[in-house]
Amino acid sequence: MRGAGAALIAAVLAFSPAAFADAVQTQYGLSAFGDLKYDRDFKHFDYVNPDAPKGGSIRTISILSGQTFDSLNGYILKGDPADGVTDPYNLIFDRLMVPAHDEPDAVYPLVATHAEFIPGGEWIIFQLHEKAAFTDGSPITAEDVAYSFELLKDKGHPAYRLSLRDIEKAEALSADRVKYTFREDAPKRDLPMVVATLPIFSKAYYSDNDFTESSLDIPLSSGPYKVGKIDRNLSITYERREDYWGKDLPVNIGRWNFDKITFEYFRDQEAAFEALTAGKVDLREEFSSKFWGTRYDFPALKNGDVVKDTIPDERPAGTQGYWFNTRRDKFADPRVREAIGLAFDFEWSNKTLFYDLYNRTDSFFENAPFEAKGEPTDGEAKLLEPFRETVNNRIFGGAYIPPKTDGTGRNRRNLRKAMKLLDDAGWKLVEGKRVKDGERFEIEFLDDSSSFARITGPYIENIKKLGIDARMREVDRPQYQRRVEAFDFDIVTARFSLSLTPGPELFNFFSSEAADSDGSFNLAGIKDPIVDSLIETVIAADNRDDMETALRALDRVLRDGRYWVPQWSKASHTLAWWDRFERPKIKPAYARGILETWWAK
Repeated sequence: MRGAGAALIAAVLAFSPAAFADAVQTQYGLSAFGDLKYDRDFKHFDYVNPDAPKGGSIRTISILSGQTFDSLNGYILKGDPADGVTDPYNLIFDRLMVPAHDEPDAVYPLVATHAEFIPGGEWIIFQLHEKAAFTDGSPITAEDVAYSFELLKDKGHPAYRLSLRDIEKAEALSADRVKYTFREDAPKRDLPMVVATLPIFSKAYYSDNDFTESSLDIPLSSGPYKVGKIDRNLSITYERREDYWGKDLPVNIGRWNFDKITFEYFRDQEAAFEALTAGKVDLREEFSSKFWGTRYDFPALKNGDVVKDTIPDERPAGTQGYWFNTRRDKFADPRVREAIGLAFDFEWSNKTLFYDLYNRTDSFFENAPFEAKGEPTDGEAKLLEPFRETVNNRIFGGAYIPPKTDGTGRNRRNLRKAMKLLDDAGWKLVEGKRVKDGERFEIEFLDDSSSFARITGPYIENIKKLGIDARMREVDRPQYQRRVEAFDFDIVTARFSLSLTPGPELFNFFSSEAADSDGSFNLAGIKDPIVDSLIETVIAADNRDDMETALRALDRVLRDGRYWVPQWSKASHTLAWWDRFERPKIKPAYARGILETWWAK
């Protein structure tokens, strides 16, 4: 009966224009589950000051602090992109729609005025704003939008190839209407938001310039800022565009208030901190617990010229840790990975090195409503039951939590357990060294900075107690990037955080396909059909409860795999800035909001 009913509906839609027109929805905004906070006539987001004055400047330390940049293209695998040309602060490329940072997944019109679609259907059409234009005054057309999609899918960073795999094509229906078509059997929930938030490039510009090459040539763009002064590897400045076509749209009122935004680059934490104290930068988010706990007592802060504050961060904290490369045989056995994880003494590190600033990370979705806790719910158990014969039965017990230590630094109980796990995995202790099949167990921690040495160093000493030859190797940034993209490492440190409505991006982080795709975010090389299946279930969920249930089940399976040694997190931003700025009364729940909503005094 369901089949017959579906066929009848399909026939009606196919042959009745009136029925088809009734089925099509026109929406000014989009969200995965249809929930929109702001109505069609909203004037501005709640977290901005619509009367914020324009002007002034802000100099901040690169969010990639300690690195360099050699490219203004942040959408390809090659090169180190400068801050400001890609997320989280894309200042120069407009999109069809932009997120509201006080909602989990909603997007609202920018280049598009609205979207037309059938809920759950295989296509979506965007109507473009008649004033949308690039910096040279040429209009943004549907051809540009379709061409941008093709560039990203065919030539962009591998992450885009995976995220866009269920989108068959984009086509210009007219100069101001673009249509995306989705793969027939693909889950459709997230695809409208995926395509709505892709950056838009100029077809004319990239027809004459190679999109695949990293370059500091300034591209033709369309956003609220243009590239100003570039001091390669040291700083980049963006200048607010007085002629920006979209400055009066509701999504931009009260935003983008600084005339100039400068990102400064430093090769080490000490130089970056000294730049703040000397007034050479205006604002710094502090990521070093040692600096935050011991160094913020300089004169300018004591006399009130510098403000020190901790502001809440309601975003999912994600997962930060030491990631094993399971493509290498020595890490293939989860018992080996668990043993090495047991050597990390977080409680001692937090007390001795971090000034008790952090909490231990347990989950791949830390600080999110879909973090697995305790025993599986009925819904989680139902999703996991088909895999009972192929997963550890312990997955039906409590979610894995790393065992705690007493914080004294001795960690004897965990090290004894680690010794047994290594023995059971075939790595026998021979004259104080772990050996299997005639090969000694060696581990290299790869990094591009010495800032983690004080943390990784004590960890390495504990690993050596297990009979493993461990060492840390620091390489320059370009070499580090090449090796990580090619998965040429034993263990690296990384932090990943997903949105409150994870969708196709899950493929980039955890899928079997991503494990074999150079440049993907699946650093651990996770290749598990159960994980693949649960990702599909997450993306296919048609309500938030079902999505969160599937994510908690996925979290349990990932945690049981021991793919990483979880480190730490905190649900706040630790910031210091020279007292030259004002900010709105309301902070957006899911963003810092500094560069886009603050303004100069």
